[in-house]
Amino acid sequence: MNYESGSLGGERLAIEGPDTRARNRRRWIIGGALALVLAGGGGYALTHRGGDAPAMSPADQAPTVTVMVPGSGSVARQINATGSLAAKREMPVGVAGEGGMVTRVLVEPGQWVAAGEVLAVVDRSVQAQTAASLNAQIGVARSDLVLAQQELERAQQLVGRGFISQADVQRRIATRDAAAARLKVAQATAAEQGARNRRLDIRAPEAGLILTRQVEPGQIIGATTGTLFRMAKGGEMEMRAQLAEADLAKVRVGDGATVTPVGESRSFSGHVWQVSPVIDPQTRQGIARIQLSYDPALRPGGFASATLIGGASNEPQLPQSAILSDDRGNFVYIVGKDNKVERRNVRLGTVTDRNVAIAEGLTGNERVIRSAGAFLNPGQKVVPVVEKGTEKAKG
Repeated sequence: MNYESGSLGGERLAIEGPDTRARNRRRWIIGGALALVLAGGGGYALTHRGGDAPAMSPADQAPTVTVMVPGSGSVARQINATGSLAAKREMPVGVAGEGGMVTRVLVEPGQWVAAGEVLAVVDRSVQAQTAASLNAQIGVARSDLVLAQQELERAQQLVGRGFISQADVQRRIATRDAAAARLKVAQATAAEQGARNRRLDIRAPEAGLILTRQVEPGQIIGATTGTLFRMAKGGEMEMRAQLAEADLAKVRVGDGATVTPVGESRSFSGHVWQVSPVIDPQTRQGIARIQLSYDPALRPGGFASATLIGGASNEPQLPQSAILSDDRGNFVYIVGKDNKVERRNVRLGTVTDRNVAIAEGLTGNERVIRSAGAFLNPGQKVVPVVEKGTEKAKG
């Protein structure tokens, strides 16, 4: 070792060199390693001394779970669906007559109209002249009839005196009858023209609500023009709810329903008035038509959701925390024989904010694990604790 000696306050000061520091580091490393070995050995001795420490039993290792026996209760059948809003009876209004140029349109979408009310007026200047000509012909035919009748009456007076023959009287009778026939023809022709002129106006076939307008003044319309207005008969609306095949089988005419249009906070009450007799082979869905009273918020073509309410049935009810799902569908865990976890596939019924009704899969007498099912596995042993208010668990 290398020391440098010096005197400081009467004491000798030793200064370590590089070799001394290296030896000190080796001593610290070796000492630390020995301390770890001794600590490990002491811990092993404490936990295993004498072999007297009891081993943990499987029951001590099994998790404790809360179970419930749901039983069964009356559940109002509810089916949720989506669909579109529409007029219950939509009436397209087009050209009934020969058409022409539209001079005036008298209604706007959203306006209520009466049966037979004029919706649009078509120019009839030419038809008016034709009608006047036919009315004049009626006057001519009537005058001819009056003249023929008078000549017949004079002939009948003269035949008795021998001034004219009976054959002349017969000819005047024929002339009078022909004049009467011509009058009837002229009247029928004028009436026909009047009917044609009245059909030039576009009229509402029934009382109701104007939904769309597709015609403007100055437009030329004819038999091939197509639909000019669309109306909702009586203003009645409906929702066409799309339902799965299994749900559609449960719906009956007269079942109540609540409809909520998209973007609306309000809901509207209605009832099912028609259930589709066919199923779409592509989507496997059918339509339940829900009748609704008119409201400005019910706009045909809009999207809405509906809850259909039918009869009641007895079904078990579980909290939502008990329901699990995977690629095989919905299921719950129950505690079966020897307190082992069993999987039970279920089909859900009515879902509310509080509970979920089980339509298939449970009788209501099972011990169903209320929560924490996601941390369990089928066949795992558990310690069941029955929820207060339900039946006692067995075994």
